[in-house]
Amino acid sequence: MLKMILVASVIAGAIPQGFLLYEKDAAKKDRNPETSWTVSRKKTAKSVVNPCDRAALGQAGRTSAKTIVYTAVPDYSKSEQVILYADAASAGAALTAIRSAAASCGSKGYRFSSRAVKLGDAALAVTGQSYHKGKAAVGGERAIVVRRANALIVYTQAGEWGRPAAADFARQTKDAGRMLAKICQVASC
Repeated sequence: MLKMILVASVIAGAIPQGFLLYEKDAAKKDRNPETSWTVSRKKTAKSVVNPCDRAALGQAGRTSAKTIVYTAVPDYSKSEQVILYADAASAGAALTAIRSAAASCGSKGYRFSSRAVKLGDAALAVTGQSYHKGKAAVGGERAIVVRRANALIVYTQAGEWGRPAAADFARQTKDAGRMLAKICQVASC
């Protein structure tokens, strides 16, 4: 039955219910007033990695998107986003736009950077970091953005990070690897 749903979803260019890694957790009743989950199936959802905070970043060529965001008070969040594009070139253009935004956006007190990582067909590790008097301060975000065929896979964490370190990307990299193992069920691999 699940296989038939997945086949129908691929034909329709949709991301099926239950496909994302965080969906089970997001569906649970959460009675804690300091935590929340949001789930969006909007194709036009803003990219969760968006250094310039531009609504149009990565929108061209999208055919489907699903976004899950977990937020905990006071300042922790994590997100998962899978976006399907009409073709691999459109997905590649979105990844390039994210890389360009990381290089050009930010402020004196908050900067972005990115570096290539070996995942999927192409991938970036994106760092957002608070700075005070030129030194890394508390607060930032870490993201892994992976392109596989016509899909972008994005995992982020934001919180009270200190100075950026490679270990900051462990969870996002693990989650991206798990999604890469199944993304071809919905992407045109």
